Amino acid sequence: RICVITLAEAHPLLQSGKTIKNINYQISANCSRLQNKVSGKSKRGAQFLTELAPLCRISSSDGEEYTIYSCIRGRLIEVNENILSNPALLQEKPSTEGYIAVILPKFEESKSITQGLLTQKEYEEVLLKRRSSAS
Repeated sequence: RICVITLAEAHPLLQSGKTIKNINYQISANCSRLQNKVSGKSKRGAQFLTELAPLCRISSSDGEEYTIYSCIRGRLIEVNENILSNPALLQEKPSTEGYIAVILPKFEESKSITQGLLTQKEYEEVLLKRRSSAS
């Protein structure tokens, strides 16, 4: 029922061989994902996120900045602070130790969220279509 947010294989940061300069969980002057304090079984204190809520901003060495969005409605359970001191984890191990955050969707919504996700095969087909239309 939890969702682990990672960079997609097709994300420009993983494709172009860019170097990640820094990762910032400070979304605005009043909002930092690092201030998320969760406690208890009901996950009290967790920040509630919508699909379009920014999780972090990643800056690359060439000056590009990428905003990573939640893409899922739910409570922010955890952010990966390890990537702050070792940003290379995002590129070296994007689907394991280089995850960005963990989100817990509402129980009632979790089934519809997972049904709306693409399988690995469907995702690869989308990427193929995207590449063929770009060239």
